[in-house]
Parts: sequence; structure tokens; C-alpha cells
Amino acid sequence: MGDDDFDTDDEAGGLRKIIHVDMDAFYASVEQRDDPALKGLPVAVGGSSGRGVVAAASYEARRFGVRSAMPSGRALRLCPDLVFRKPRFDVYREVSQQIRAIFLDYTPHVEPLSLDEAYLDVTADIRGIGSATRIAQEIRRRIQAQTQLTASAGVSYNKFLAKLASDQNKPDGLCVIRPGQGAAFAASLPVRRFHGIGPRGAEKMTRLGIETGADLAARDLAFLRAHFGSFAEYLYRAARGVDLRQVRADRPRKSVGGERTFFENIEAPAVLRETMETIVDIVWDRIERAQARGRTVTLKLRYADFQTLTRARSLPHFVSGKAEFAAIGHALLEDLLPLPQPVRLMGLTLSALERGEEEARRRPDGQLSLL
Repeated sequence: MGDDDFDTDDEAGGLRKIIHVDMDAFYASVEQRDDPALKGLPVAVGGSSGRGVVAAASYEARRFGVRSAMPSGRALRLCPDLVFRKPRFDVYREVSQQIRAIFLDYTPHVEPLSLDEAYLDVTADIRGIGSATRIAQEIRRRIQAQTQLTASAGVSYNKFLAKLASDQNKPDGLCVIRPGQGAAFAASLPVRRFHGIGPRGAEKMTRLGIETGADLAARDLAFLRAHFGSFAEYLYRAARGVDLRQVRADRPRKSVGGERTFFENIEAPAVLRETMETIVDIVWDRIERAQARGRTVTLKLRYADFQTLTRARSLPHFVSGKAEFAAIGHALLEDLLPLPQPVRLMGLTLSALERGEEEARRRPDGQLSLL
């Protein structure tokens, strides 16, 4: 494991060659790039009031313990010199499109997860480079040259391992997990590194004597189901470095959404409302990029004890815009206040979608534009 070469004609026949590219502190890095006075300073993107939430933090801020999804008041206590900037999603989207164009030079199989990360399946090696590792290195060099931003990448034979690898040597790093190394790599990591396991989840696992991937792999499926319900199957496979999901570039969308797992459980209504505003900004940006229209808005809350609650509202018409989307999200939240216990996660989703290529190209006057 490390930055060893991963040939696209690797001897382990039939395995995929997957790259996960993750921009380093993307929103905060864009702000530092565009305002040189911010370089070297601790920067947070998000609401600056004591009731706000950090959407992204620069690495200078992270050294003080500042993390995304942290209440802004706590972030300022940890780092009194923290500089806040309001999100500029139009700029982040433009940079994301530049990066996406680079990906498509190497494979048509690109699955974006958000503005700042994506999976690439480079098994076919359409440019004849001969190595998935070298493809990842070339992509990272081009991103830095064209955007003046750094990206980290993970290379492996499935999505789960590639995503773990991209986080291994951040920032501006590369990690390769070759065939035969996945189970050992997963076993060596603390479980909090596994995607989907937040701070509270890791605490629960610690109480159960599970601190590493090896500890998790030692538990059978029945034990995991008893303690983690439907999450058990994912945990069982992940502990063994197994992931059968394909990189899917154009999968039909059933919904567009986003969620935040909080650094600390939150309960105060004012903080919950401020958090809702941040999630609305993030999710509506995704909705616009997907050119999606939908009728149903769903709020998801996960309590401190891991119970998950969802509430939805369906309209007879498509959600008309960001303002209506936000209003429905806030109304769903208000109906639940005060909460019976703190929450560790909040999410918002638009579903009952209608989206087609012809509709996406149609102008307001009914004519088709020549895209």
C-alpha cells in the first residue's frame, strides 16, 4: 500500500480500476485562491454567527480542530482568529466543471458525488497510458495547473477502497491499494475512517469493543444486525474490503439530496434552523446542476441513539424554486420541534423527479436549444 503502481492490465484479471478524486478543502481553498490575503490563514466557509454551521474549513483551520458541520460558535472558540466567508456556489460550480472536463479526457465513466469529488472507472484505459496510478497522477497535475488547486486521489479495485485511499495521504496526496491488499488495509484503519461512521457511531463501536477494521471483521453478521440494524450488511462487507458497486455515470436519478453528520449532536432550535439553511444551499445547488424537478421534499433526522426519522411533504406541482424548497424544509422541521433528543445528522431530499434530456434542453418558449 502507498503510491505503488497499479497497472491497468494488472495480473488480477477481471478486477476494476477505480480512482476516487477528492479536492482538498475545496470551498475554503477556492476562497484562499481568489483572495491572496487569506493564504496561510484559518478560513471557514459558512455562517459566521454563533448559530451558524461550518460548511468547509481550510487545513490551517483544521489544525485548531475546526471541522465541517461544526457549529460556528464552537469553531470560533477553538480558533478565535478564524476568518469566515459566505459560500459562493456559482464559483465552486464553475471550478467543478473545469475539473469534470479533465476527468472526461480519461474515461466516460465518471460518477460525481458532489462538486468536489468523483469516482472514475479507468479499466478501459482509453488513452493507452497503461497504469491507473499514472492516470491519477496526470489528472492531479492537470487540476493544479488549470485551477491552482490541489486534489488527493485513491486508486484501487473498488469504490470503497478507492475512497478510503484518497483520504489516506491528504492533502495533495496519492494512495494506491492493489489487489490482495484491501482486507488488510481496511483491517488496519480505525472504524471512524469508514464512510458513514461518524463520531457518535465510532463511540458506540468503542463501547462494543470495536475500534479498528480488524475488530469489526471479527464480529459476525448476526452481532452487527443486533446492534446496527440495516447498516450491518455494509459494515460486514466494508470490514473485509468488499464493494461490488459499479461506477455509474448516467444512472437515472430517483432523488437529489444531501445530509450532514454533525461534529457534535445538536438540539437547540436556532442551531437546527441555521443548519437547515446550510443544507438547503448545498442541496439546491445539486438540484440545479442535475436540472431536476420534483414534487416531494423529505427531511431526514438521525437522533443521538441512531434512530432515524423521516418526514415528507408532496406537492401537486413541481417545487417552484429554492425559496419554496427551503420553506418546505423549514416547515417539516418546525413540525417536529422541540425534538425529543439531540440529532447527529440532518438531511434534505427532493424526489418524485421528472427529468429528461429533451426537457433539460427545452427553452422557456418551447423551442429546443442547440446544446
